[in-house]
Amino acid sequence: MYAAGKYSSRGPALIPRMKTKHRIYYITLFSVVLLGLIATGMFQFWPHSIESAADWTLDKRSVHDAPLVRLPVSSPIPERGDLSCRMHTCFDVYRCGYNPKNRIKVYIYPLQKFVDELGVPISSTGLSREYNDLLGAISDSDFYTDDVTRACLFVPSIDVLNQNSLRIRETAQALAMLPRWDRGMNHLLFNMLPGGPPDYNTALDVPRDRALLAGGGFSTWTYRQGYDVSIPVYSPLSADVELPERQPGPRRYFILSSQTAIHREYRAELERLKEENGEALLLLDKCSNLSQGAASARKRCYKGQVYDYPQVLQDSSFCVVLRGARLGQAALSDVLQAGCVPVILADSYILPFSEVLDWKRASVFIPEEKLSEMYGILKSIPHRQVEEMQRQARWFWEAYFSSMKAIGLTTLQIINDRIYPYAARTYEQWNNPPVVKWSSVNSPLFLPLIPPRAPGFTAVVLTYDRVESLFRVITEISKVPSLAKLLVVWNNQNKSPPEDSLWPKIGVPLKVVRTKENKLSNRFFPYDEIETEAVLAIDDDIIMLTSDELQFGYEYFNYLYTYKMPGDIKNWVDAHMNCEDIAMNFLVANITGKAPIKVTPRKKFKCPECTAIDGLSLDQTHMVERSECINKFASVFGTMPLKVVEHRADPVLYKDDFPEKLKSFPNIGSL
Repeated sequence: MYAAGKYSSRGPALIPRMKTKHRIYYITLFSVVLLGLIATGMFQFWPHSIESAADWTLDKRSVHDAPLVRLPVSSPIPERGDLSCRMHTCFDVYRCGYNPKNRIKVYIYPLQKFVDELGVPISSTGLSREYNDLLGAISDSDFYTDDVTRACLFVPSIDVLNQNSLRIRETAQALAMLPRWDRGMNHLLFNMLPGGPPDYNTALDVPRDRALLAGGGFSTWTYRQGYDVSIPVYSPLSADVELPERQPGPRRYFILSSQTAIHREYRAELERLKEENGEALLLLDKCSNLSQGAASARKRCYKGQVYDYPQVLQDSSFCVVLRGARLGQAALSDVLQAGCVPVILADSYILPFSEVLDWKRASVFIPEEKLSEMYGILKSIPHRQVEEMQRQARWFWEAYFSSMKAIGLTTLQIINDRIYPYAARTYEQWNNPPVVKWSSVNSPLFLPLIPPRAPGFTAVVLTYDRVESLFRVITEISKVPSLAKLLVVWNNQNKSPPEDSLWPKIGVPLKVVRTKENKLSNRFFPYDEIETEAVLAIDDDIIMLTSDELQFGYEYFNYLYTYKMPGDIKNWVDAHMNCEDIAMNFLVANITGKAPIKVTPRKKFKCPECTAIDGLSLDQTHMVERSECINKFASVFGTMPLKVVEHRADPVLYKDDFPEKLKSFPNIGSL
């Protein structure tokens, strides 16, 4: 641009002295040079360009502009797909290399138009708007690289989102012709509508070797856990219809069903529920009195009354999402956008992004065989929890469902977290809306229901001086696979802990913390040594638990006990040296609104060192005080949060007559 300015300043003095033909020559030459500079700048800095030599961009990608590639009939076809693939067997992490930003690099193949020997395209639709948006989002992201040698992941420009538009064999041949295919290693395919009539497979039918699949209809039979990524079926209404966010709370209808073309048995069951519950349930279907087209797709009817769709979804607390011909349904996205809690009845369906999203916070999953019980099940959910689920449903849509960009980048982030686990997003980052303030816990829905196994848990053992029993507890706890650290709280100020050489040799760090005062509440103090989310608080005489039972369940409430316990409950416990376990149960039950779960029956209680002298529970006043503390705690909380339940959560197969190697927790209930 500087050169152009210089020429223009000198032009008026020089051009009049030239002959006309020379003047035309120099003007033409200058124009060519100027246009060349502009063109060079555009191709060099255009952010969407896949190849610097390309004459098209992602914003204007079209199959018509792409180079033509003919597929010989004899072109190789990839293998069907290896169901045993996992990240450590079918993915080459060494291609990702060292990256100081902990970010995988993704290369997008240049667009090509694949046709067979007769010139017939492999796809009837070419490149869809949705796939174009997806590729554009990736190319604009920090994941993208145009240097194929730096790429960790490869995304073909072959659109396989909708299997209905594909020629299966020819599409597979086109994939095999990609220069970096290498049996699909480190390649990622996006598909939302898998299978076809009459069986509608739950995964893409295109043979794809070892390629990762981001699929929109996975079942437990086709999903390769930890390898594939389950994604939503994008709803076109997301871009076309704007639904303003509604405040959570009761709505006009309790349950709403808006899907069309559902199985007649489901329709009959819904009709029966409608008869039983009247206006609480709105059962919609397609409108028979409207002409077919885009307008009718956005309408639903009930007995001649027409409703706007998806706007009507905002008038219900719960919205039914049933399986159709395919497991994955775009209706799920519409329901989430409306802030309606989805009630999912699709057995074996792998919910979108379930690897990182806690769907129990935003939806209700009911087995298909219990459709008749749906109304009673939903009525049992507390109003406060329904409101939290409504908020979470809307936020899930905004963060992960609302656009092809959101879907694509979420998929890449999940894969990125697998490759760089030490820099992975946490449970809270994936599941907590950013507007929520976490200075204190206001809702149990914002607590992980299942603590992550990777960081494990810290075992905190409170002891006074029962060394033999303490060592037995330590030995048993050390067998638990998820144990990360063991902390012994030594509560005896008049006696020193045993020498280091006498302690059991275990495979995790063990540290002894000496307390300043002999208080039972010391077991629930949030010690700096505790670095895990989950904590097991246990006494030195609880030796009746097996490692499997400990592995089965654990949660974290130490901070709340120490700093958020209402009234003078904690001081009362410390003064009476009693009821700290009841106080913790009161706290947890009050916060979560749920009764504590007894994981296994206590068949035996052994304490070789317990005597009437040093055993608190053997004192005659001990049980009297425990009854007294229950009454006191109930008065402080203003309610009795502890609930009487008759429910037992058993691990799958643990009581059944199966080989031990098939059981996850074979030793539960063995003592």
